[in-house]
Amino acid sequence: MPLERHPMWRAPQHHMDVENAHDHVHWIELFYDLIHVVIIFLLGNFLSDHLNLAGFTVFAGIFIAVWFAWADSSVFNSLYVSTDVKHRLLMSSQIVTAMVMAASIPHILDKGWQYFALAYAVNRFITGYLFYRTNRLGVEETVLASKVSRNFFLLAIVFAISAFLPKPFNFGLFALGIISIQLLYMLPKVGILECSRFVPRLGHMAERFALLLLIVVGEGFFKLVITLSEKGVYKVSPEIFANFIFGGFAVFVLCWIYFDFVGNGKPKNTKKWTLVSWWIAHLFLMLAAVMLGVALAGEVKVGFWQPYPLKYAAVGCAGLALYLASLLWIQCTIETRIAHRFATPNIRLFGIALAIGTFFIVPYVPALVGNLLWGTALISQIAIPVTRGYLVLSKEEQLADESEVKSH
Repeated sequence: MPLERHPMWRAPQHHMDVENAHDHVHWIELFYDLIHVVIIFLLGNFLSDHLNLAGFTVFAGIFIAVWFAWADSSVFNSLYVSTDVKHRLLMSSQIVTAMVMAASIPHILDKGWQYFALAYAVNRFITGYLFYRTNRLGVEETVLASKVSRNFFLLAIVFAISAFLPKPFNFGLFALGIISIQLLYMLPKVGILECSRFVPRLGHMAERFALLLLIVVGEGFFKLVITLSEKGVYKVSPEIFANFIFGGFAVFVLCWIYFDFVGNGKPKNTKKWTLVSWWIAHLFLMLAAVMLGVALAGEVKVGFWQPYPLKYAAVGCAGLALYLASLLWIQCTIETRIAHRFATPNIRLFGIALAIGTFFIVPYVPALVGNLLWGTALISQIAIPVTRGYLVLSKEEQLADESEVKSH
């Protein structure tokens, strides 16, 4: 095999230029995702320690920033099939920047900010260099790679400057940079989405979203288990243990309703606003999933008869409403599935309304009642579609069998 054809030394290639380019995620990308297990966990801890409006604002802002860093790197790997040694070293460098970002999160409001912002700036610079490299190697002959690399190089400077500004100007400039990333994608005529070759492998990106969703929702298990282990599994009452088990089932159902109805789903077309909706809906879905993981830790802090901790209830009810709304949003942007016949918008709206209503009831009822209402909002999202699907499809199968018998 000629050296240039071996994956270890083969130059990056745009997937449109590769014959039979597959959509499967490469192990390097999976390894890059692992650091986000730590980031999401530390972000959840930050929110648990700052359960107020200001704390939530910082949590949401940092989550969005980290998610965009992950997503932009994923887009590059979706556009360009890259497996060579230099690409691997660049990806390892991005992992290191994410490690520094993660370590900075517990002290993000004071001395940790400078480390986070500088690590984020380097992360953006590396993403820009990945695109620049394809342009320098002659892999991309259109303006796509040069436009994207220029944007990220400039934004890296903006994020680096924010590391040295006093409050609140540091947060303001950083937020402006985050908003600029999306504007540089979406602006009419000049946005990157206007480039004809800015078409990621949709199956690849769908798989990336699904894998990250597993990580984000799975953090709910981390929060539950660690909270119980810190209290002492042998010390808690049967009521708390029952709540703990309920929380574990809730985390499982959150994954179930995603994968049955939208997981690995490709957008129904490649129109700009369809792709943008699909992208943003996944952002909000994963933000909601982290909120739910934090809220479920409250299950280990209360028995059956005391009211559920109000701050945890606020995060949990808002998180579930946002999760279901985002699920419906994604469902409207992807190709239609058989399951969509039974997971109708009305079912999603029922769950959203009940989740919101539960928050107003929680302070006045025992946690057992609050869990029952919140659990109904969640479990209805799988129980009703599965029951309807079984009944309808069984009846259709029976009618088809009877028709076949009559035809003979």
